[in-house]
Amino acid sequence: MSYIVSTRHVSKIYKGKEVVSGVSMNIERGQIYGLLGPNGAGKTTLMKMMLNLLKPTSGEIELFGEKLMPGSVEMFKRIGSIIEYPIFYEKMTAKENLELHGEYMGFYNKHAIREALELVQLTSIDNKAVGEFSLGMKQRLGMARAIMTKPELLILDEPINGLDPVGIKEFRNLLRMLCTEYRMTLLVSSHLLSEIEQVADTIGILQGGKFIREVSMNDLRSEHTDYIEIVTPHCKQAAFILENQLGVSNFKIIGDSMLRVYESRWTQQELTKALVLNDIEIEALNHKHTSLEEFFMQQIGGGEKHA
Repeated sequence: MSYIVSTRHVSKIYKGKEVVSGVSMNIERGQIYGLLGPNGAGKTTLMKMMLNLLKPTSGEIELFGEKLMPGSVEMFKRIGSIIEYPIFYEKMTAKENLELHGEYMGFYNKHAIREALELVQLTSIDNKAVGEFSLGMKQRLGMARAIMTKPELLILDEPINGLDPVGIKEFRNLLRMLCTEYRMTLLVSSHLLSEIEQVADTIGILQGGKFIREVSMNDLRSEHTDYIEIVTPHCKQAAFILENQLGVSNFKIIGDSMLRVYESRWTQQELTKALVLNDIEIEALNHKHTSLEEFFMQQIGGGEKHA
């Protein structure tokens, strides 16, 4: 297995508090890896350690198969990143900011700068100072700066902050294109789980600085996919019928008016017939899929319990 990023028991203590605790994770070359976690979970700190912006208190990080050291420099020419809010020279234009970044990186391809601005749809602001940009425009420029050198690895911390729904959709398509057409490997953190669900190949979940779970989206979909959702004002009676007449054991009661049946041997028609014959009023009965948000909440302890 070819891993472009590997961490082994990485921890970070900051002001006496362990903000990242023994994290071991692996990112395969050529995939989009979604890093999830509540605010304060340690996502940004972990990314900063991968970029040598912070030094781990303990543990090891490998990038491109090489151990990350305090003096590592060359490997970062192969990496693009956005961490927290991107900072620019406010009185300079977008193009001038990217040209300055290119000089710093030893990268002098003017065509690549124009291409990066086109990819993030910032092509009609040539003479506008960055200080006049909106938050969303600055986020787009940060993305252009991160991808202009065609890096092998792209590390993006909340890259869709400040974007409107149209901008979010455009960024989602851009992430897919960078992975498939430019062969970049992406590590993306986001609090918008529905967006990660649409682009990620693998997800990792952090909570309280600890790594809870790492799973491919294919495995997640196969393990936690189908269920039948029943909405009824007679929830307890319906649960009794399911359990005692049909022998259904794998179901959840959610609130006062909803059940979810996770056993595939029962069809919607069979469940409807059994409930109606027992005078159970049904307001809705639908075949659904477990979302990444539901899986995430279950992992961090916010999901409902099985009946």
